[in-house]
Amino acid sequence: MLDRFRVVGQEKKQMIRFSFIFLFTLLLFSSATGQEATLPPSPPTDVIAKDTPNDAGGSITITWKKSPDDIGAVREENKVKGYEILRSTESGGEYEVLGKTTAGAETYFDSHAKNGVLYYYKVRALGMQSFSESLPATPAKAKAQWLDWRRKYTFLLALILALSIVYFINQAKSGKQLFIRKIAGLEAVEEAVGRATEMGRKIFYIPGISDMDSMQTIAAVTILGQVAKKTAEYEAKLEVPTSRSLVMVSCRETIKEAYSNAGRPDLYNEDMVYYLTDDQFGYTAAVDGLFVREKPAAVFLQGQFYAESLILAETGNYVGAIQIAGTAQPAQLPFFVAACDYTLIGEELFAASAYLSRDPKLLGSLKGQDVGKFIFLFFIIVGSLFITFGIYDLSFLFR
Repeated sequence: MLDRFRVVGQEKKQMIRFSFIFLFTLLLFSSATGQEATLPPSPPTDVIAKDTPNDAGGSITITWKKSPDDIGAVREENKVKGYEILRSTESGGEYEVLGKTTAGAETYFDSHAKNGVLYYYKVRALGMQSFSESLPATPAKAKAQWLDWRRKYTFLLALILALSIVYFINQAKSGKQLFIRKIAGLEAVEEAVGRATEMGRKIFYIPGISDMDSMQTIAAVTILGQVAKKTAEYEAKLEVPTSRSLVMVSCRETIKEAYSNAGRPDLYNEDMVYYLTDDQFGYTAAVDGLFVREKPAAVFLQGQFYAESLILAETGNYVGAIQIAGTAQPAQLPFFVAACDYTLIGEELFAASAYLSRDPKLLGSLKGQDVGKFIFLFFIIVGSLFITFGIYDLSFLFR
């Protein structure tokens, strides 16, 4: 019996001993697992800070190589969740958090840097519960650049265009005849003025309904100068109703100068140009009334027009006037083509002053612009073919 109790006691002692060993092993394992869970992710490497190129200053670009734990981390707890960029103005000074990026990023732009100030940068990899920092990058400072070299090809094309204009202006001044295709509407200006002179009726010139801030209105006033010169030479009657006060003043000065250049300043009268109203259809109704009462022999509709274009053109057609219209408004061109005898389409409106005056500067500019259009058209065609066949993306050169 004693031997039996002795054996049972030894078994209990062994069970207790094994229980302690098991608990101790379990505690060691749990401790090791907890330590592994709090291990920080590997820090990013090769951190480089440099001035952002081709800008006006105030920016520094920071790049780095991603942490090995950024993608494919062994444990989810060690995986990089993002990066923090730290900045300091002293080598051993305190770093402040400048900004954050998402995981996978390798670039950050410090757009709050002051020009000429030396900055030190670190990149911190953020884990689930911990982080790790890179070594400091070589210090960098922001500065402004004189030229944006990304636009060098655009600059080259602009230079070619400018040189072409200067070349053709010099050619025109030297007496060389520059070829410009005939524009039927401008060829008919002398015919329209001559017809009005023979019939003893007025010429109406409508410079659109926009103000002088419109390029089409400026072109219309320029053309008016050439038409006024012809009317002075033929001693025809010219009348210019306007819908803007500033346009009225500009037209008066243009006609006065044209009559002086024609040698007939005595024929000029300020009442030839007058103001009606700023209201779109009020102006249209007033001009239509003038057409019906005066029955002009010629009507010039030049400039920027909107919904009133067809109303004016139809009324001029109704009274039997020869009409020469011109606008760069695509939506109004069909109405002018249908109701007028001649129509200047798009850029012909802007080329009209050079065509009529034959001024060397204007002619040279016109020919130089044609060179630019040819270059742009060439790049559009070649670029389209290259993109279609997957050879090269030419648009990259001009971004």
